[in-house]
Amino acid sequence: MQKLRLHNGRFITYILLLLLVVIIMYMLKTCSYKKFNQPTIFLSSHDTIDVAIEYSPLSLYTYEDTLGGFNYDLIRKIALEHKLNLKFHPIVSLTDAISKLDKGIYDILIAEFPMTSEFNDKYLFTIPVYLDRQVLVQRIDSVTLNRRIKSQLDLAGDSIWVVANSPLTHRITNLAHEIGDTIYIISDSTYAAEQLFIMTAIGEIKQAVINEKVAQKLAKRYPFVDISTDISFTQFQPWVVNKNDSILHDSLNSWIQTIKQTKYYNALEYKYLN
Repeated sequence: MQKLRLHNGRFITYILLLLLVVIIMYMLKTCSYKKFNQPTIFLSSHDTIDVAIEYSPLSLYTYEDTLGGFNYDLIRKIALEHKLNLKFHPIVSLTDAISKLDKGIYDILIAEFPMTSEFNDKYLFTIPVYLDRQVLVQRIDSVTLNRRIKSQLDLAGDSIWVVANSPLTHRITNLAHEIGDTIYIISDSTYAAEQLFIMTAIGEIKQAVINEKVAQKLAKRYPFVDISTDISFTQFQPWVVNKNDSILHDSLNSWIQTIKQTKYYNALEYKYLN
């Protein structure tokens, strides 16, 4: 009888322990589910937003030993107002930046990346941060001040350098169809728009296509460079977000929309875009 009671006591203990384990597992599952469904603007693995930002006179530059730039100042202001942790990754190669955005290493890409239909399926674009268009960068004769390309039609059978993986490639392809002739596109995966401008200015390459806002700032230092030939109409210039991060995308849209109505944004426009 004593052994039977002992066995019964152990059996009851085992049952209670089993019930306790089941209850704990259920509670953990419930807590994890609630935590997962709480909206967050950060990636699940860390609490820092990794921002790949192009090193250029418009986005990120050194002004009198101080970092500045339209996009840099704007996103820092947003981060300050919404208590965000940002980690900046200055980039030159758009190809490498896009690859890391695809892999989730970067959360936001800020570069010369106009909104085009061909990339809408691959990325999430924020609302426009500003407006810009693409122009041809070419040298002019230092004596006659003549430019070789006077209109888009003069590009027939010619070659143009662009940043590799840029939507500009698609625009130039369409332009070739419009003028009814071939335009040879040379994609550079090493350099950004600023470097292509300088390489054109010093005669290392024939000509390039970059965004007008960047070209205007650089042209002030290179008097024998012409940027008067438009390649595109005015286009929206957004920031780019990984396709899987809709929460961050929606948050950025709200914040950008709000800050564009402020005097701070107007001051940035006056400082960097005029």
